[in-house]
Amino acid sequence: MAVVTVRSERVVLTTELPGRTSAYLVAEIRPQVNGLIQSRHFQEGAHVKAGDLLYQIDPTPYQAAYNQAKAALAAAEADLVTAEANLPALRARAERLKELVGVHAVGQQEYDDAVAAFRQAEAIVGARRAAIETARAAMETARVNLSYTPIKAPISGRIGKSEITVGALASAYQQKPLAVIQQLDPIYVDVTQATAEILNLRRRLETGRLKLHASGQTRVRLLLEDGTPYPLAGALQFRDVTVDPTTGSVSLRMVFPNPQEVLLPGMFVRAIVEEGINEHALLVPQQSVSYDPKGNPFAWIVNKENKVERRPLELDRAIGDKWLVSKGIAEEDRVIVEGVQKVRPGAQVRVTPFAAPPKGQAAPPQKAVGGGRV
Repeated sequence: MAVVTVRSERVVLTTELPGRTSAYLVAEIRPQVNGLIQSRHFQEGAHVKAGDLLYQIDPTPYQAAYNQAKAALAAAEADLVTAEANLPALRARAERLKELVGVHAVGQQEYDDAVAAFRQAEAIVGARRAAIETARAAMETARVNLSYTPIKAPISGRIGKSEITVGALASAYQQKPLAVIQQLDPIYVDVTQATAEILNLRRRLETGRLKLHASGQTRVRLLLEDGTPYPLAGALQFRDVTVDPTTGSVSLRMVFPNPQEVLLPGMFVRAIVEEGINEHALLVPQQSVSYDPKGNPFAWIVNKENKVERRPLELDRAIGDKWLVSKGIAEEDRVIVEGVQKVRPGAQVRVTPFAAPPKGQAAPPQKAVGGGRV
């Protein structure tokens, strides 16, 4: 009988989750004023930088409105200067007549007329100042509208196709964007994970069976749609707090560097998420595990007296060509790998160390005991 002596080892446990990529930032380009598209200043599919000119709306009517508002402001300011110029003289006359009416040198009516004229002049000055503020606001509105005629990129990224041509009419805040810019470096990967797996992971972390990576950050690797490993590692950004009631899963978002733009939005990928580190993992070759008619896994163990024992197992997951065993195996147990077809419980056996086949060479097939694997 060929046996393997079980020894604990350090294993990084991972979970493979399907998902899709999505852009890190997305900006839909929409006009903020009405007008004809005068020119387009980008090549479809090219990279643009934040602040680059994308489209030019005909600025002529907005320039005219700004010039008109600017002239109206200048006229209002001139009216204020004129109104303020008369104010000191009217104030001085009212004060002089106040003294004279006290000694009955002038009539009360004359004094009252002077005070009324002064107060009317003050009201005119106040009205002129309000007119200036109104004109200034109108000029600022015209200036802002004029500044919207060049449509610029709000973010850096790759721009898609243009949905409008030169000479077409654009409407302010229209539903259909003129173009879309997407930032692809870095890029998001969105996956889903069953809540049962999350609860199981939390229990193992709480009991100490698993430990987080020393950095405290969950690292993630990617497999592309064709199975090719993505060369750059990513990180788990957040796990959603809301469970989808139809699937019983939550969303996870990861972020990956994407300098060569290998990853494009909408691609199907598989994320390999590091759950944690099992410092004392017990692994046995998959060929040493058999199944009873009910599908329960078990293994044949050789005890200290070189007698065979049947040991029921609880399997966690497959890691390469081995099973990670949760229960049923202890360190230094000798597990039968070859010759399981001939063993019986309590039988006295002679054992030899199991020699694993060279890497790349398949192990000889083993017949299943009982009902086979399920």
